Amino acid sequence: MLKRYFPILDWLPGYQKQWLSGDLSAGITVGIMLVPQGMAYAMIAGLPPVFGLYAALVPQIVYALMGTSRQLAVGPVAMDSLLVASGLGALALSGIEEYIAMALFLALFMGGIQLLFGLLKMGFLVNFLSKPVISGFTSAAAIIIGLSQLKHLLGTDIEGSSQIHILLSNAFKTLGDTNLFTLGLGIAAIIVIRTLKKINRKIPGALVAVVLGVLAVYFLELSSSGVRIVGEVPDGLPGLTLPALDTARISELFPIALTLALIAFMEAISVAKAVEEKRGENHVKANQELIALGASNIVGSLFQSYPTTGGFSRTAVNDQAGANTGLASLISSAVVGLTLLFLTPAFYYLPNAVLAAIIMVAVFGLIDLKYPARLWKNRKDEFALLVITFLLTLGLGIKEGILLGVLASLLLLVYRTSKPHIAILGRIRDTPHFRNLDRFATDTDNPEEFLILRFDGQLFFGNKDYFRAQLQKQIEKKGEGLEYVILNAEAVNYIDSTAVFMLRSLVADLKKENIRFAVAGAIGPTRDILYTSGLIEDIGPENLFSNTNEAFTHLRMRSERSEIETRIATQTATGLV
Repeated sequence: MLKRYFPILDWLPGYQKQWLSGDLSAGITVGIMLVPQGMAYAMIAGLPPVFGLYAALVPQIVYALMGTSRQLAVGPVAMDSLLVASGLGALALSGIEEYIAMALFLALFMGGIQLLFGLLKMGFLVNFLSKPVISGFTSAAAIIIGLSQLKHLLGTDIEGSSQIHILLSNAFKTLGDTNLFTLGLGIAAIIVIRTLKKINRKIPGALVAVVLGVLAVYFLELSSSGVRIVGEVPDGLPGLTLPALDTARISELFPIALTLALIAFMEAISVAKAVEEKRGENHVKANQELIALGASNIVGSLFQSYPTTGGFSRTAVNDQAGANTGLASLISSAVVGLTLLFLTPAFYYLPNAVLAAIIMVAVFGLIDLKYPARLWKNRKDEFALLVITFLLTLGLGIKEGILLGVLASLLLLVYRTSKPHIAILGRIRDTPHFRNLDRFATDTDNPEEFLILRFDGQLFFGNKDYFRAQLQKQIEKKGEGLEYVILNAEAVNYIDSTAVFMLRSLVADLKKENIRFAVAGAIGPTRDILYTSGLIEDIGPENLFSNTNEAFTHLRMRSERSEIETRIATQTATGLV
């Protein structure tokens, strides 16, 4: 039971010595990467930079104990940081102290939601976030996150917003106040990070940019020229405190916490599964991931952590650097802890422009152009869904974009199920196979007395009128010579009560026209519905066949079926009815 909730008990006893070098290398690399990244992401969230280090400390430890992915790097991430800023920014808060308290409580709140969802085995919720929605949302969020750093890159006071047109308008108004020293530092940092990444991805470009930025400000005394710096960073480890909040605020925070809980889980599970597939392993379990991420946020909030999840870039670095187990995360946490204990004075002269550069390089790398290009060529409907999500996120905001994107994907799903594919089948000459007449027009026989239709979807209230209309259209095409209608039901896995009523009426109308209605290839659950609903009395058990060839042959030859053929065609869950 303990191993189920603490997977470390599964892999730690069997830990192999050859794993240590990879874990040590990955742990130190990601830990070094986390220090400047964490401080930068805290700035996105509207928090003092030190809270990024707090968020990189305890959550990693908890996830290493409870997570099922051995490479996922948990900590502060850009997207969740922006969600925190946009969510809390919409509330009327009295000052920075209340803002910090709300951010810490938000971690506790979202962690509780994730933990509850995990215990209730609701990991399937991530399935409602389709790839086009995720891609459109991620690209738009990356643009908003990157542009939100213009105030630090330009050294101006730009009022923040999660809506791109407002953000750009606010930025344009302050262009005349640009500090050229700040802009120069930011551009130089971007060039350094990008160049080092091209030379060798293992080189911690962000850390190099931080060191160079600190040295430039200190020796050139750029702070006296208006370059804004981080200033004093509190040293020491965060103390154990219970997040305080006015209970009246809970209703205001719930939508933010729920959105964060789902998006954070989506981020973590998608990158964790991508790494596991690449390695050919199968450790990741969605429900336990919810529990682990929830526990990480809950315990982290007690040690002054704001909302965290698994990061795309750090997980990729963790994997490339050789991480084999959760020990790498424990080592990363130790690096952050040592930084808090001994190295915080070194960040006093760190320019905000360098942190902005780190953020911009990281998030603009999340913009995916190849996937939309593939959709444009092959799947125009999904391309439209991606673009809609992208534009909604840019124009309305982060939370609104993802929620409306999911709604749009569900509407697309409903539309598809309301008009599933329908094929008119013919028999391939000299074979027992029946195929779509449109695809095999020159190879099939299509006797005028037979109409064989395949319906590729469940029959329910949303598509029963479409089914009947399409069938009626084909019946009229056949004309007066039609004697048999065979429904190939191999793809029909469910028939609801509304569709049953429609079929009952359809069969009655066909009988009046002396047309015999037969069902071929119905799977077990569908046959059960035919019997339990009483529809079998209208169709007649003699008109159920195990496959289309059997139905066609027996109806055409007017022959009797063997006992085993009858049993195969009519068997239900409770036996032959």
